Amino acid sequence: MSTPDKNQNLAKKNARIGITVLVVVAGMVGLSFASVPLYTMFCKVTGYGGTTQVSDALPDNVVDRTVTVKFNAETARGMPWDFTPDMREIKVRLGERGLTSFSARNKRPTPTTGTAIYNVTPLKAGKYFHKIQCFCFDEQTLQGGEQVSMPVLFFVDPSMNDDPNMDDVKVITLSYTFFETQSKALEDALEGFYNDETGGIKTTH
Repeated sequence: MSTPDKNQNLAKKNARIGITVLVVVAGMVGLSFASVPLYTMFCKVTGYGGTTQVSDALPDNVVDRTVTVKFNAETARGMPWDFTPDMREIKVRLGERGLTSFSARNKRPTPTTGTAIYNVTPLKAGKYFHKIQCFCFDEQTLQGGEQVSMPVLFFVDPSMNDDPNMDDVKVITLSYTFFETQSKALEDALEGFYNDETGGIKTTH
């Protein structure tokens, strides 16, 4: 093969390699921006790792079996908010409407935007816990010093009563963790979810 032909083949190979690298980099950037939407969609569909379901309305029937729903609120390191549940727990019958709320206050004098990740424990209860209204995964922007109350409307699916694996479940804990949006802490939390077989939320304070 002549030198011009060799140079031409080498140029083609380099071009293919360059295009491949650009495609991979673009894909990685796209995934980083889509991580929250992908996580949301995945959790809504599967109920994986204690993530809840999303519904538009209450079920038609209420079962005379009561569970205690406890509420937990945390903030990631560097998140300048006070974040607390307005009620520590409530009792609901399966299929009955449950209503609670969480309070958040921005301790900074400047606006701050946060995103909440959630799950329920025990993890096996995730597929039976339905939220009708929730602040999770929507970006929440608080002005400096602003305090807001964020409602959560939910129910526990009455079909849980037909699952023998759920006979021992008398308490369900709904947990939220707020992260500063576009932060490494939020990216790490999402990455931890994908790599952790339990699907648990890990935070450091």
